[in-house]
Amino acid sequence: MSNIKQAGALIFDVYGTVVDWRTTVISELANLADKCGLGSPDDVEWEEFANEWRDGYMRATQRLGRDGASGARNTDELHREILDQLLESPKWGHLSDLWDDHERKEVVMIWHQLEGWPDTHDGLRRLKEDRILATLSSAHVRLLVDMAKHAHLPWDVIFSTELFNSFKPDPKVYLGAAHHLSLPPNRCIMVAAHIFDLRAAASLGMYTVYVRRPNEDVVNPASVKCKADGGEVDIVVDSLIELADILADTKLKDEGV
Repeated sequence: MSNIKQAGALIFDVYGTVVDWRTTVISELANLADKCGLGSPDDVEWEEFANEWRDGYMRATQRLGRDGASGARNTDELHREILDQLLESPKWGHLSDLWDDHERKEVVMIWHQLEGWPDTHDGLRRLKEDRILATLSSAHVRLLVDMAKHAHLPWDVIFSTELFNSFKPDPKVYLGAAHHLSLPPNRCIMVAAHIFDLRAAASLGMYTVYVRRPNEDVVNPASVKCKADGGEVDIVVDSLIELADILADTKLKDEGV
């Protein structure tokens, strides 16, 4: 970890890492359904619906990022496609009459208004003191701007994979972010709650920070270890405040204070 102090930028995944998408989406789905006369929010398993919506998004973006396949690059379009597919499926077809086209557009906009995790605001503010804070998200630019304003996320710069006409884990999106920051990859730290994202960044020479978030990764977060413990990432934390503490302590040690 000794050379991590040379990193001039922290590059963040956003969904799940910085914002708690699950809590917001489940709550807003239930509220919108209630307004539409569905009845009690408990009448539908909105957590399961939200998870399937998110899983569809993750599969689609990773397929596009790995294979370069054709498909929507705007996240609103992609979320709408997956929403429509869910509402046409046998499992969720009984909800298809709940939202017309206008209401489905409103449902998609939920993703623009996600709340940060409890540690997000204070953690980012502290990390911003010494380094550039950038996003690198598969969400499109306007969504990331709206989310930043809603959740008070103090980014210095917003990078979306939309700008590189691809999705993670395509190497060009990581290298593109570093290029626009005028930094080599080995002076960038990728921060994410998803191991696939960090593996892609590490393969290009970036430092990596794994943030343990509940129910977020396909692997058990407890199984992810730092290199000092025989793992594959540079730092493992449970919050962005913990990350700020570690980087501040590392800086003091490396400078001989």
